[in-house]
Amino acid sequence: MKMINEFKAFAMRGNVVDMAVGIIIGGAFGKIVSSVVSDIIMPPIGLLLGGVKFTDLKITLKDPVMDAAGQITSQAVAINYGNFVQTTVDFVIIAFAIFMMIKAMNSLKKKEEAPAEAPALPVASNEAILLAEIRDLLKNK
Repeated sequence: MKMINEFKAFAMRGNVVDMAVGIIIGGAFGKIVSSVVSDIIMPPIGLLLGGVKFTDLKITLKDPVMDAAGQITSQAVAINYGNFVQTTVDFVIIAFAIFMMIKAMNSLKKKEEAPAEAPALPVASNEAILLAEIRDLLKNK
């Protein structure tokens, strides 16, 4: 039971819950950005490059083998570099968006941490002034 209680205390700690929420939101954010890239950004780029769909770009190393009946007996072997280009563009856009969010959060944090007006120094009592004078006289002797 002790281990279960320790695990419960660990799992319910604020940092773990915050991290879980961040991972879930990050996954959903990644899907949104992937959709923006594949459905909105890449089609015009492909159109500019002559109607190319990036996910279809590949280098065929070996063509598929068909038998006399037209059935494929051996699949084609290809390097799908178009998928790599698509994923790289996704990554760059996601990384830039996260950078901008962190930059905005840091600027908000700096505004919150701006030093307030320095508190006025307390006025020394007569007793403290006399003690300081005695200390200074003793130092000079």
